[in-house]
Amino acid sequence: MATKPKKKNPRLASGRKRVRQDVKINAANTSLRSKYRTAVKNVEKAVLAGDKTKATELFAKMQQVVDIVADKGIFHKNKAARDKSRLSAKVKTLALAAA
Repeated sequence: MATKPKKKNPRLASGRKRVRQDVKINAANTSLRSKYRTAVKNVEKAVLAGDKTKATELFAKMQQVVDIVADKGIFHKNKAARDKSRLSAKVKTLALAAA
């Protein structure tokens, strides 16, 4: 089994600070990435369940989360637009099917 080479500690103070910042930024980005994926997943679950009102409500919340994450550059803006577009289409077909 190949193991990763051990990372060396930076010697310069600026390098050590950069490492500290990276840990903090990485944690924030991971949290937002998870929030994004959860929001998308919740809308998909509601669509599969056939719950029109819940799907539209969750879709509105999902759009906000997706836009925030895309603005921060955690996911590409085109990926965000693609996800919103696809889920919007699913929610609309659900609304038409129920009507």
